[in-house]
Amino acid sequence: MTGWTSPTHIILLLLIALLLFGAKRLPEIGRSLGSGMREFKDSVTGHEPAEPQQPQPPQAVQQQLTPPQPVETTTTAPSPEHERETV
Repeated sequence: MTGWTSPTHIILLLLIALLLFGAKRLPEIGRSLGSGMREFKDSVTGHEPAEPQQPQPPQAVQQQLTPPQPVETTTTAPSPEHERETV
């Protein structure tokens, strides 16, 4: 085999990456590279990824079931003292 696809070349590249980035950073780099490739593929094909539904806490579900209580508000008219004309 010739080129960069031979097993010895791939192993050599992985060892160099391990030395450069360290063992703790390699999984992060792989995850971010995979998610970036997935986003690129979805944008090229035009597919929108399905957004996962977040489970709602029981309190939020209870608030949705009960109608909101009316809130009484009072407004006051501005006093005429502040509406003087300046010359």
